[in-house]
Amino acid sequence: MGEFDLIKRYFDRPELRPGSAMALGPGDDCALLQVPFKHQLAVSSDTFVSGVHFFADMPANQIAQRCLAASVSDLAAMGAAPAWFNLCLTMPSADAAWVDSFSQGLSAQAQACAISLAGGDTTQGPLSISIHAMGWVPVGQAITRSGAQIGDVIMVSGSLGDSAAGLQIMQRQHGASDTLSKRFWNPTPRIALGQWLRNKATACLDISDGLVQDLGHILTASNCGADLQLQDLPLSAELQSHVSQSQARDYALNGGEDFELCFTLPVHLIAPAQAFAQSQDLPLTAIGRTSAKLGCRIWHGDGGLFTAPQGYQHF
Repeated sequence: MGEFDLIKRYFDRPELRPGSAMALGPGDDCALLQVPFKHQLAVSSDTFVSGVHFFADMPANQIAQRCLAASVSDLAAMGAAPAWFNLCLTMPSADAAWVDSFSQGLSAQAQACAISLAGGDTTQGPLSISIHAMGWVPVGQAITRSGAQIGDVIMVSGSLGDSAAGLQIMQRQHGASDTLSKRFWNPTPRIALGQWLRNKATACLDISDGLVQDLGHILTASNCGADLQLQDLPLSAELQSHVSQSQARDYALNGGEDFELCFTLPVHLIAPAQAFAQSQDLPLTAIGRTSAKLGCRIWHGDGGLFTAPQGYQHF
Protein backbone atom coordinates (compact mmCIF):
# COMPACT_ATOMS: atom_id res chain seq x y z
CA MET A 1 0.00 0.00 0.00
CA GLY A 2 1.42 3.40 -0.99
CA GLU A 3 1.51 6.41 1.32
CA PHE A 4 -1.39 8.23 -0.33
CA ASP A 5 -3.53 5.10 -0.49
CA LEU A 6 -2.87 4.56 3.20
CA ILE A 7 -3.83 8.13 4.11
CA LYS A 8 -7.00 8.07 2.02
CA ARG A 9 -8.15 4.69 3.30
CA TYR A 10 -7.44 5.09 7.02
CA PHE A 11 -7.21 8.80 7.81
CA ASP A 12 -9.50 10.57 5.34
CA ARG A 13 -12.67 9.55 7.14
CA PRO A 14 -15.55 11.52 8.69
CA GLU A 15 -15.00 9.88 12.09
CA LEU A 16 -11.78 11.87 12.33
CA ARG A 17 -13.58 15.19 11.76
CA PRO A 18 -16.07 15.40 14.66
CA GLY A 19 -14.92 18.81 15.88
CA SER A 20 -14.29 22.24 14.42
CA ALA A 21 -14.78 22.69 10.69
CA MET A 22 -11.84 23.63 8.47
CA ALA A 23 -11.80 26.02 5.55
CA LEU A 24 -9.62 23.38 3.87
CA GLY A 25 -8.91 20.00 5.43
CA PRO A 26 -6.52 17.12 4.71
CA GLY A 27 -5.35 16.48 1.16
CA ASP A 28 -3.60 19.71 0.19
CA ASP A 29 -0.15 21.06 1.07
CA CYS A 30 -1.64 22.82 4.08
CA ALA A 31 -4.90 22.88 5.97
CA LEU A 32 -6.66 26.23 6.26
CA LEU A 33 -8.03 26.89 9.74
CA GLN A 34 -10.26 29.73 10.86
CA VAL A 35 -9.94 30.88 14.48
CA PRO A 36 -13.08 32.56 15.89
CA PHE A 37 -13.06 36.32 16.37
CA LYS A 38 -11.47 37.49 19.63
CA HIS A 39 -9.93 34.08 20.30
CA GLN A 40 -6.32 32.93 20.40
CA LEU A 41 -4.93 29.71 18.99
CA ALA A 42 -3.42 27.36 21.61
CA VAL A 43 -0.91 24.89 20.16
CA SER A 44 0.87 21.97 21.84
CA SER A 45 3.27 19.40 20.35
CA ASP A 46 4.15 15.95 21.68
CA THR A 47 6.31 13.14 20.36
CA PHE A 48 5.69 9.56 21.50
CA VAL A 49 8.40 6.97 20.94
CA SER A 50 7.97 3.21 20.97
CA GLY A 51 9.61 1.68 24.03
CA VAL A 52 9.62 5.03 25.85
CA HIS A 53 6.00 6.22 25.89
CA PHE A 54 4.25 2.99 24.95
CA PHE A 55 5.04 -0.67 24.37
CA ALA A 56 5.77 -1.55 20.75
CA ASP A 57 3.45 -4.55 20.95
CA MET A 58 0.54 -2.72 22.54
CA PRO A 59 -2.64 -2.92 20.46
CA ALA A 60 -2.47 -0.12 17.91
CA ASN A 61 -5.85 1.31 18.92
CA GLN A 62 -4.57 1.71 22.50
CA ILE A 63 -1.44 3.49 21.28
CA ALA A 64 -3.54 5.95 19.28
CA GLN A 65 -5.96 6.65 22.12
CA ARG A 66 -3.15 7.24 24.60
CA CYS A 67 -1.17 9.59 22.36
CA LEU A 68 -4.09 11.78 21.29
CA ALA A 69 -5.54 12.02 24.80
CA ALA A 70 -2.17 13.07 26.22
CA SER A 71 -1.87 15.83 23.62
CA VAL A 72 -5.41 17.12 24.12
CA SER A 73 -4.81 17.24 27.87
CA ASP A 74 -2.39 20.14 27.30
CA LEU A 75 -5.22 22.11 25.71
CA ALA A 76 -7.49 21.33 28.65
CA ALA A 77 -4.86 22.63 31.07
CA MET A 78 -4.85 26.01 29.34
CA GLY A 79 -8.65 26.24 29.26
CA ALA A 80 -8.70 25.84 25.47
CA ALA A 81 -11.46 24.19 23.46
CA PRO A 82 -9.97 21.43 21.27
CA ALA A 83 -10.30 22.14 17.56
CA TRP A 84 -7.75 20.37 15.32
CA PHE A 85 -4.68 18.18 15.40
CA ASN A 86 -1.91 17.17 13.01
CA LEU A 87 -0.53 13.64 13.07
CA CYS A 88 2.97 12.60 11.98
CA LEU A 89 3.16 8.82 11.98
CA THR A 90 6.46 6.98 11.48
CA MET A 91 6.23 3.18 11.29
CA PRO A 92 8.40 0.30 10.09
CA SER A 93 5.90 -0.83 7.45
CA ALA A 94 2.41 -0.11 6.19
CA ASP A 95 0.79 -3.07 7.92
CA ALA A 96 -2.88 -2.79 6.97
CA ALA A 97 -4.25 -4.50 10.09
CA TRP A 98 -2.07 -2.35 12.40
CA VAL A 99 -2.98 0.92 10.63
CA ASP A 100 -6.67 0.02 10.63
CA SER A 101 -6.59 -0.60 14.39
CA PHE A 102 -4.61 2.62 14.95
CA SER A 103 -7.12 4.59 12.88
CA GLN A 104 -10.04 3.16 14.84
CA GLY A 105 -8.48 4.10 18.17
CA LEU A 106 -7.62 7.56 16.84
CA SER A 107 -11.20 8.04 15.63
CA ALA A 108 -12.65 6.99 18.99
CA GLN A 109 -10.46 9.44 20.89
CA ALA A 110 -11.04 12.25 18.38
CA GLN A 111 -14.78 11.87 18.80
CA ALA A 112 -14.50 11.75 22.60
CA CYS A 113 -12.48 15.00 22.54
CA ALA A 114 -14.40 16.65 19.66
CA ILE A 115 -11.18 17.35 17.77
CA SER A 116 -10.61 17.05 14.02
CA LEU A 117 -7.62 15.75 12.06
CA ALA A 118 -6.28 18.62 9.96
CA GLY A 119 -3.34 16.90 8.31
CA GLY A 120 0.09 15.46 8.95
CA ASP A 121 2.59 13.07 7.43
CA THR A 122 3.45 9.37 7.22
CA THR A 123 6.90 7.94 6.72
CA GLN A 124 8.88 4.74 7.18
CA GLY A 125 11.17 4.24 10.18
CA PRO A 126 11.17 3.21 13.84
CA LEU A 127 7.68 3.52 15.34
CA SER A 128 7.01 7.02 16.67
CA ILE A 129 4.07 9.40 16.71
CA SER A 130 4.05 13.19 16.81
CA ILE A 131 0.82 15.07 17.45
CA HIS A 132 0.32 18.81 17.22
CA ALA A 133 -2.92 19.66 19.04
CA MET A 134 -4.64 22.97 18.44
CA GLY A 135 -7.54 24.69 20.17
CA TRP A 136 -8.84 28.13 20.88
CA VAL A 137 -9.38 30.23 23.96
CA PRO A 138 -10.91 33.72 24.34
CA VAL A 139 -8.30 36.46 24.31
CA GLY A 140 -6.92 37.00 27.81
CA GLN A 141 -8.50 33.87 29.31
CA ALA A 142 -5.80 31.22 28.82
CA ILE A 143 -4.72 29.71 32.15
CA THR A 144 -0.95 29.75 32.56
CA ARG A 145 1.40 28.38 35.21
CA SER A 146 2.53 31.77 36.50
CA GLY A 147 -0.50 33.27 38.27
CA ALA A 148 -0.73 31.41 41.58
CA GLN A 149 -1.21 33.69 44.58
CA ILE A 150 -0.11 33.09 48.16
CA GLY A 151 -2.95 31.51 50.10
CA ASP A 152 -4.61 29.85 47.10
CA VAL A 153 -5.94 26.35 47.57
CA ILE A 154 -4.21 23.66 45.49
CA MET A 155 -6.67 21.25 43.88
CA VAL A 156 -6.48 18.20 41.64
CA SER A 157 -9.12 16.49 39.55
CA GLY A 158 -9.92 12.78 39.63
CA SER A 159 -7.55 10.37 41.35
CA LEU A 160 -3.77 10.12 41.21
CA GLY A 161 -1.43 7.18 40.76
CA ASP A 162 -3.76 4.98 38.71
CA SER A 163 -1.78 5.31 35.49
CA ALA A 164 1.49 4.33 37.15
CA ALA A 165 -0.17 1.24 38.57
CA GLY A 166 -1.73 0.51 35.19
CA LEU A 167 1.70 0.71 33.59
CA GLN A 168 2.93 -1.86 36.09
CA ILE A 169 0.11 -4.20 35.04
CA MET A 170 0.77 -3.64 31.34
CA GLN A 171 4.43 -4.47 31.79
CA ARG A 172 3.18 -7.99 32.49
CA GLN A 173 0.26 -8.03 30.02
CA HIS A 174 0.52 -5.43 27.25
CA GLY A 175 -3.09 -5.84 26.10
CA ALA A 176 -4.60 -5.50 29.59
CA SER A 177 -7.98 -3.77 29.77
CA ASP A 178 -8.64 -3.57 33.53
CA THR A 179 -9.53 -0.23 35.13
CA LEU A 180 -5.98 0.76 36.07
CA SER A 181 -4.52 -0.24 32.68
CA LYS A 182 -7.17 1.82 30.93
CA ARG A 183 -6.06 4.82 32.96
CA PHE A 184 -2.63 4.34 31.36
CA TRP A 185 -3.67 3.83 27.72
CA ASN A 186 -6.97 5.72 27.67
CA PRO A 187 -6.71 8.77 29.97
CA THR A 188 -9.52 11.33 29.99
CA PRO A 189 -8.51 14.94 29.21
CA ARG A 190 -10.43 17.23 31.57
CA ILE A 191 -11.67 19.52 28.81
CA ALA A 192 -14.87 20.81 30.42
CA LEU A 193 -13.13 21.52 33.74
CA GLY A 194 -10.34 23.43 32.01
CA GLN A 195 -12.85 25.68 30.26
CA TRP A 196 -14.81 26.24 33.48
CA LEU A 197 -11.61 27.31 35.22
CA ARG A 198 -11.10 30.25 32.84
CA ASN A 199 -11.06 33.51 34.82
CA LYS A 200 -11.20 31.46 38.04
CA ALA A 201 -8.04 29.38 38.45
CA THR A 202 -4.91 31.44 39.00
CA ALA A 203 -2.62 28.73 37.54
CA CYS A 204 -3.09 25.28 36.03
CA LEU A 205 -1.31 22.38 34.32
CA ASP A 206 -1.90 18.72 33.61
CA ILE A 207 -0.05 16.05 35.55
CA SER A 208 2.24 14.16 33.20
CA ASP A 209 5.54 13.83 35.11
CA GLY A 210 4.19 13.40 38.64
CA LEU A 211 2.36 15.75 41.02
CA VAL A 212 5.42 16.96 42.91
CA GLN A 213 7.43 17.75 39.80
CA ASP A 214 4.58 19.29 37.85
CA LEU A 215 3.30 21.39 40.76
CA GLY A 216 6.88 22.59 41.07
CA HIS A 217 6.54 24.21 37.63
CA ILE A 218 3.62 26.29 38.93
CA LEU A 219 5.52 27.23 42.08
CA THR A 220 8.62 28.28 40.15
CA ALA A 221 6.66 30.29 37.57
CA SER A 222 4.53 31.93 40.28
CA ASN A 223 7.42 32.52 42.74
CA CYS A 224 5.69 30.86 45.67
CA GLY A 225 5.78 27.65 47.69
CA ALA A 226 3.31 25.00 48.76
CA ASP A 227 2.30 22.91 51.74
CA LEU A 228 0.53 19.64 50.85
CA GLN A 229 -1.27 17.21 53.15
CA LEU A 230 -0.31 13.59 52.47
CA GLN A 231 -3.58 12.19 53.79
CA ASP A 232 -5.59 14.33 51.34
CA LEU A 233 -4.16 12.77 48.17
CA PRO A 234 -7.06 11.34 46.13
CA LEU A 235 -6.40 7.60 45.81
CA SER A 236 -8.86 5.37 43.97
CA ALA A 237 -10.25 2.18 45.49
CA GLU A 238 -8.77 0.25 42.55
CA LEU A 239 -5.28 1.59 43.27
CA GLN A 240 -5.49 0.88 46.99
CA SER A 241 -6.64 -2.68 46.35
CA HIS A 242 -3.74 -3.26 43.95
CA VAL A 243 -0.75 -1.91 45.90
CA SER A 244 0.17 -0.99 49.46
CA GLN A 245 -0.77 2.40 50.91
CA SER A 246 2.85 3.47 50.79
CA GLN A 247 3.20 2.49 47.13
CA ALA A 248 -0.13 4.14 46.27
CA ARG A 249 1.06 7.42 47.75
CA ASP A 250 4.36 7.18 45.89
CA TYR A 251 2.51 6.60 42.61
CA ALA A 252 0.21 9.55 43.35
CA LEU A 253 3.08 11.92 44.10
CA ASN A 254 5.62 10.68 41.61
CA GLY A 255 4.08 8.31 39.04
CA GLY A 256 2.75 10.77 36.49
CA GLU A 257 0.74 10.32 33.30
CA ASP A 258 -2.64 10.53 35.01
CA PHE A 259 -3.27 13.67 32.92
CA GLU A 260 -5.46 15.11 35.67
CA LEU A 261 -5.50 18.87 36.19
CA CYS A 262 -3.63 20.46 39.08
CA PHE A 263 -4.64 24.07 39.67
CA THR A 264 -4.60 26.88 42.20
CA LEU A 265 -7.82 28.62 43.13
CA PRO A 266 -8.84 31.48 45.42
CA VAL A 267 -10.45 30.04 48.55
CA HIS A 268 -13.85 31.64 47.91
CA LEU A 269 -14.19 29.65 44.67
CA ILE A 270 -13.83 26.20 46.29
CA ALA A 271 -17.59 25.72 46.70
CA PRO A 272 -18.48 26.74 43.10
CA ALA A 273 -15.70 24.48 41.81
CA GLN A 274 -17.01 21.54 43.80
CA ALA A 275 -20.56 22.22 42.57
CA PHE A 276 -19.38 22.22 38.95
CA ALA A 277 -17.36 19.07 39.49
CA GLN A 278 -20.36 17.32 41.03
CA SER A 279 -22.43 18.21 37.96
CA GLN A 280 -19.73 16.54 35.84
CA ASP A 281 -19.39 13.51 38.13
CA LEU A 282 -15.71 14.43 38.50
CA PRO A 283 -14.11 14.45 41.97
CA LEU A 284 -12.06 17.51 42.92
CA THR A 285 -9.77 17.40 45.93
CA ALA A 286 -8.07 20.18 47.87
CA ILE A 287 -4.60 18.89 48.74
CA GLY A 288 -2.88 21.96 50.17
CA ARG A 289 -2.22 25.69 49.99
CA THR A 290 0.33 27.94 48.36
CA SER A 291 2.62 29.86 50.70
CA ALA A 292 5.26 32.58 50.73
CA LYS A 293 7.97 30.09 51.75
CA LEU A 294 9.50 28.69 48.56
CA GLY A 295 9.60 24.96 47.86
CA CYS A 296 7.07 22.17 48.18
CA ARG A 297 6.55 20.54 51.58
CA ILE A 298 4.40 17.47 52.17
CA TRP A 299 3.09 16.87 55.67
CA HIS A 300 1.95 13.74 57.48
CA GLY A 301 -1.27 13.98 59.48
CA ASP A 302 0.80 14.01 62.70
CA GLY A 303 2.70 17.10 61.56
CA GLY A 304 5.85 15.32 60.43
CA LEU A 305 7.51 16.17 57.13
CA PHE A 306 7.32 13.62 54.32
CA THR A 307 10.09 13.40 51.71
CA ALA A 308 8.97 12.53 48.16
CA PRO A 309 10.91 11.76 44.96
CA GLN A 310 10.87 14.39 42.24
CA GLY A 311 8.97 12.77 39.38
CA TYR A 312 9.85 11.51 35.93
CA GLN A 313 13.03 12.79 34.25
CA HIS A 314 13.11 12.85 30.44
CA PHE A 315 16.93 12.84 30.32
